[in-house]
Amino acid sequence: MECGSPAPAFSDPAVPQTQKAAARLPHSTQISASLCALCVSALSFSLFFLFSLFTSLLPYFILILVFSRSRPRKLDTEQELYDVALRALTRRAHSVQEMKQKLARRTDNELLVRVVMARLKENGQLDDERYAKQFTRNRTESRKQGKFRIARDLRFRGVSDKLITSALEESAEHTDPAAMVRQRIQRKLKSFRGPKTSEKFSPNKIASIYGSLLRAGFPSDLIRKELKALTSEPVPEVEDPSE
Repeated sequence: MECGSPAPAFSDPAVPQTQKAAARLPHSTQISASLCALCVSALSFSLFFLFSLFTSLLPYFILILVFSRSRPRKLDTEQELYDVALRALTRRAHSVQEMKQKLARRTDNELLVRVVMARLKENGQLDDERYAKQFTRNRTESRKQGKFRIARDLRFRGVSDKLITSALEESAEHTDPAAMVRQRIQRKLKSFRGPKTSEKFSPNKIASIYGSLLRAGFPSDLIRKELKALTSEPVPEVEDPSE
């Protein structure tokens, strides 16, 4: 090596090759690379935000879709509406008012509702007298309800007071309200007493039994009589819902 000649350049192994390459890039290229990286980051954030928004709104979209599909379409022919009535009657009996309301929800044509209702009555498929008797028998035998509750529920379904009275009188010939009240009281007392058969009942428990029997539609004097006979406890005053 000659004197005065520059020393040869040795590469520093500690300097990464990428930094060397970046150092050799023009300034404009480095700016473009930075902008590219910023755009990619912004795009990634936007996609993440949209995905989060979509997942949070997805349940609402599903509910809207379900309800829009479950809403029955409006009918515009007599036979279609008549078929709806027949399917409803195969599931359970309906009063005249119940059926009229059901059909009115399935069409905007009021005349069509009247025509189908007349057809159902003419064919004997709608009859409030028969419906009141069937309803009273079912509520008396299956649910063990009293006459006041049955009358209130029939009245709510549009049955006339005359037909309600007739159905209740016919049912009274085959039922014993006192026995029904006694049976319900005994069942309640058994659940309250548990294994301690000698335990006395608190006024709150007696009032609870009394109130439940009033809501079931039995006369207050009959309830008091049977409660006193079975518990020998005074019966507190409870508001009668039938009044």
